[in-house]
Amino acid sequence: MYGRWSSPVTAKMLAGALRLGEPCWDSDGRTLAWLEGRSDRGVVVVQDAAGGATRDLTPGDMSVRAQVGYGGGDFTLHDGVCYFVAQADQRIYRQELAGGRPRPITPAFGACASPTVSPDGRWLVYVSSYEDIDTLAVVDTAGERWPAKLAEGRDFYMQPAWDPSGKRLAWVEWSHPNMPWDGAEVQLAEIAAGEAMPVVASSRIVGGGNDEAVFQPAFSPDGLSLYFVSDRTGMGQLYRLEVATGTSEQVTHAEGDIGTPAWNQGMRRFGFAGESVVAVEGVRGFDRLRTITGTGETTRTLESYAAIGAMSVAPDGSRAAIVASGGAQPPRVVVVDLDSGRTRVCRRSDGELVPVGALSRPEPVSWASFDGEEAHGLFYPPASDRFEAKGPAPLVVLVHGGPTSQVKAGWDAQAQFFATRGYGVLFPNHRGSTGYGREYMLKLRKSWGIYDVQDSKAGAEQLVREGRADGSRIIIMGGSAGGYTVLQSLCDVPGFYKAAVCMYGISNQFTLLIDTHKFEIRYSDSLLGPLPEAAAVYRERSPIFHAERIVDPVAIFQGTIDRVVPREQSDQIVASLRARGVTHEYHLYEGEGHGFRKSETIEQFWGSVEAFLTQHVLFA
Repeated sequence: MYGRWSSPVTAKMLAGALRLGEPCWDSDGRTLAWLEGRSDRGVVVVQDAAGGATRDLTPGDMSVRAQVGYGGGDFTLHDGVCYFVAQADQRIYRQELAGGRPRPITPAFGACASPTVSPDGRWLVYVSSYEDIDTLAVVDTAGERWPAKLAEGRDFYMQPAWDPSGKRLAWVEWSHPNMPWDGAEVQLAEIAAGEAMPVVASSRIVGGGNDEAVFQPAFSPDGLSLYFVSDRTGMGQLYRLEVATGTSEQVTHAEGDIGTPAWNQGMRRFGFAGESVVAVEGVRGFDRLRTITGTGETTRTLESYAAIGAMSVAPDGSRAAIVASGGAQPPRVVVVDLDSGRTRVCRRSDGELVPVGALSRPEPVSWASFDGEEAHGLFYPPASDRFEAKGPAPLVVLVHGGPTSQVKAGWDAQAQFFATRGYGVLFPNHRGSTGYGREYMLKLRKSWGIYDVQDSKAGAEQLVREGRADGSRIIIMGGSAGGYTVLQSLCDVPGFYKAAVCMYGISNQFTLLIDTHKFEIRYSDSLLGPLPEAAAVYRERSPIFHAERIVDPVAIFQGTIDRVVPREQSDQIVASLRARGVTHEYHLYEGEGHGFRKSETIEQFWGSVEAFLTQHVLFA
């Protein structure tokens, strides 16, 4: 029976899965390290040691996690030293690779991210956030002096980068109401010696604007050029600025998108291999490597890897370290030889214990939505090495968060959990998602709660027409902005979905503006409109004001310390469901934030989801 196949992807496996991220080379090019998240046991920096072994660089009692915005930019390596942000106090610590205990080099207030060491090893630039004021700061790498501000006055800073001489610094900055993918600028500064610390002698904007998104400034190895990604032509492409003359030119003319929405600090999509540039390009949810030389561009698809989450090119340009995965390939830390294309696996995640033949492989799909325009997504068909798919299967419509995000064709444990039990899984990259060009992304402006809802429904209807999904057993599921789409769908298209699963979803657009964190406090200005002018729109797109339309069974999951979508958002909608006797479950997890990390929470969550769908979809 569909939905009841015995599956090798268990709740316990998902609860204990490793999270791999942010590979980074030391400045000597010999030492490689990456982040390893071990469920609720915290995050450590792990070194690729000799003979294929690994060792923890940071102590197990000091979880590594920067918390500026959505996080990221957790650590860096330079000249035999690891600099990392401790989750507990948000200070930057200095950890010698040779051993010993780490010691802090920044004060015990605020939050830090993106530590970036000067070429001579004397100074460390980082993003600082204190009492909702963000700055770009600098401290000496020994931590003997009080930090100083290098740049201030904008709402956000990201991705600082030194030039090889240490005389210039570039970074990305932007201000409300923009999000970084709406519009941001690349700032190029001349750095001079101050009385005690470096200072900005002069600076100028060299890329981006209010309606142009820029991403990852990086200096060429000779320091003569500054590269960055811009979407000024409609798709994220690589540009080169000649520092001396200030002239710039478009370097790539790729089919796909080299950029990506800057949700986190420390994100990287390209690096330098001698005189060439190696970049990650995404096309319809599938990533590949693109090499740009003086004579042209070439692409390389890595076997079994369809998504590249992070990349770091070694200082000598010979190798790239990536976190890569495929539809049926769990994440790995992989080193790619950029000349031969040979790969070496440094770290495998626990999901590789699952037989590949039992897993589903994603397919790119497109469909006409309610207004005739095209929407895109990925479809995972039911998969098993023991059971045969016969006839239309129950379908889970899994809506991504953001909503300015994208589901890629890499490893997705959620999809495999369902597909290996006999469900089909549709990931709508609805209009407003990234990866399909700026125009597609901007479709959601003033239309949040419309295109995401209707594109998800239309995608499911298309799969029903094709005979790949059972129209009487369609489920919608999502978290955060995806959870909002779940609730809004239950209000706008009652009866279409057999059941729903909502994780930390938004129910009240008004109170979200008061309660959410700084990074997204003005996000709704573009998605819905500025207040008070758009008050009617906020009411119409707030499920809490239309909860009387909800008739379908829904399970709601929420963490008690979520600072992005606070628990009050779930409490309000649950109170309405309870008062009207609508079939629902409410699971509140103590000590969990925006996304669940404790192993016992994750295991209980998946067990509850499976039981809920069995009761209300399979045997209803």
